[in-house]
Amino acid sequence: MLIILEKYNYSEALKIIEERLQSLKLYYKMYEEDEKKIIVVGDKGQTAELDSLQSLPGVERIVAVTKPYKLVSRQFKETDTIVNIGGVPIGGGHFQVIAGPCAVESKQQLFTVAQEVKNAGAVLLRGGAYKPRTSPYSFQGLKEEGLKLLAQARELTGLPIVTEVVDIRDVSQVAYYADMLQIGARNMQNYHLLQEVARTNKPILLKRGLSATIEEWLLAAEYILREGNNQVVLCERGIRTFEPYTRNTLDLSAVAAVRHLSHLPVIVDPSHGTGKWFLVGPLAKAACPLGAHGLIIEVHNCPSEALSDGEQSLTPHNFQVLMKDIRELKRVCGKS
Repeated sequence: MLIILEKYNYSEALKIIEERLQSLKLYYKMYEEDEKKIIVVGDKGQTAELDSLQSLPGVERIVAVTKPYKLVSRQFKETDTIVNIGGVPIGGGHFQVIAGPCAVESKQQLFTVAQEVKNAGAVLLRGGAYKPRTSPYSFQGLKEEGLKLLAQARELTGLPIVTEVVDIRDVSQVAYYADMLQIGARNMQNYHLLQEVARTNKPILLKRGLSATIEEWLLAAEYILREGNNQVVLCERGIRTFEPYTRNTLDLSAVAAVRHLSHLPVIVDPSHGTGKWFLVGPLAKAACPLGAHGLIIEVHNCPSEALSDGEQSLTPHNFQVLMKDIRELKRVCGKS
C-alpha cells in the first residue's frame, strides 16, 4: 500500500500516520518522488485501518499495490525511470549500447577494444575485473589491477565503465573505480550484496538469474530500491531451459513483460543469452523494436584467444557492422 502526501502540507498528517503504523506494528518506509512524500507500507493486512487515513488533511490518496514489489511497480510510478551513468541516460526514449570484453586481460587488450567500441558507437564500456567462474581453475580476473585499467580506459575514451561486483567485501573498492556496478546472474538473489551495493548510491545493473522468474527478478530490484537507490537498470541475459544448443534461452518476452510491470529500464544481453557470436546480432536487433532500452555486448579483439567467453564475443569489425544496423533501427523506432 502507498500513502501519498500532498506537497508542502503533510507535517500533521505524517505524525498521525506514523503513530498509526507503529501501533499496528506494520513495516513502512518513506520516499520522495516528484517533491511528494510517499509512505510504502509492506504489510497487506489492516487495509480498513489504513483506508481511514485517507480523510486526514495532507493525504492526497492511498493506493493499494497488488504486486509484492512495491517500489519497482508501475503502480508506484507510472512514468519511466531514466538512469544516468556518467552523463549517459538509460530509459525512457533512449536506446544505449554498452560494449567491451568479458574480462579485462591486459592493458593492450582493453585499450584496443575500448577505442574500437567507442568508434563504433558504444556509449558505455563493460569489462570484468572480478570474474565468477564455474570452474575454480578458470581465469578469475585481474581484480584491482583490472579496475585500474578500466579507469585508465575511461580517461582514454571518455566512456563510463560498468563492471561486476561478486563479493560484498569488494563493494567499496569496485564502487571507487566504477560508474555503474553490475550484479551478475549468480548473485541476483544475494540479498546482502544487493543491499550493500544499493548503499553506494551508484547506478546498478541487475542481471536476471539463471532460473529466476520475472517476479523474483523484480523483487531483487526491490531490495535495491528499498535502500533508497532507484538508479537500477534491469538486464535480461537468458535463462536456463532444456535447450542445449544455446548457452541460455534469451527470454525476449520478459522485456515486454517488465516494461508493463515496472518503471525501471531494461536492457538485453544477447552475448550470454545465446553463447554464440553469430546469434548475437539477430537477437540484438530484435531488442530495439521490442521496447528494450539498450544492449550489453561482449567484444574482443581476438576472440579465439580470449580468457573468458570468446565463443560469444564479437570482433570489433562485426560489432561495427551491427552498430550500423542498430543506428537504423533506432531511427525507425524513434529512439535517441
